[in-house]
Amino acid sequence: MTIGSEDDLEKLKAAGRLVARTLKAMGEALEPGITTRELDRLGRKMLEDAGARSAPELTYAFPGATCISIGPDVAHGVPDDRKVEAGDLINIDVSAELDGFFADTGASFAVPPTAPKVERLCRDGRRAMWAGIRAVRPGGPLNAIGKSIEAFADRNGYSLVRNLASHGVGRSLHEEPTEIATWWEPSDRRTITEGLVFTIEPFLSLGADWVEEAGDGWTLRPPGGQPTVQYEHTLVATRRGPVVVTLAE
Repeated sequence: MTIGSEDDLEKLKAAGRLVARTLKAMGEALEPGITTRELDRLGRKMLEDAGARSAPELTYAFPGATCISIGPDVAHGVPDDRKVEAGDLINIDVSAELDGFFADTGASFAVPPTAPKVERLCRDGRRAMWAGIRAVRPGGPLNAIGKSIEAFADRNGYSLVRNLASHGVGRSLHEEPTEIATWWEPSDRRTITEGLVFTIEPFLSLGADWVEEAGDGWTLRPPGGQPTVQYEHTLVATRRGPVVVTLAE
């Protein structure tokens, strides 16, 4: 969507703050022995107590309020009775509709004790996302986002998953512009318009450049099981710079 008024922006920010708070609380609750279903219940309660609805449930009839993936799974994991273990790498994706507006955020969490290479991967996953965010300028090329992220990945010895992309969001969970590459895509001639609302969510990996469905119709993982992280924000392109709406207070 494109922001049409200050009221639109404030409602989008409210949705963004809610999903950010929910993600933060779920991350803080991670510990060995908790199940992904229990984590999901925590997320659901926070969303529903605020009058919001789970976006994946609403849009796709996803079997959970949030997506929780335990490595080597990297995205769209279905909450169940599997217990979190020490050393796990876990991705949590929280998206919701509040008062007609959708916001989407996600992060990866390493449960201690953590291998140094995984700690570095998590740190650099955040850095890769922010490299893309800093490239956002109204009137500029949309593919500048992926160019910046790929440059960061190349400099630091990582690969990027290339069949998962960022997307427009706002009035629905996934909308135009679709398939915003988080890698350099020179054939993409689209430009960033003022007020455009979209996500930036690179999947940074220790070797994977592709994910496949795991067999349940939802969960995605690299065929080789390489450690992979995802960090995601929803933002608005403005003349004063990108406004990130999914920051926890």
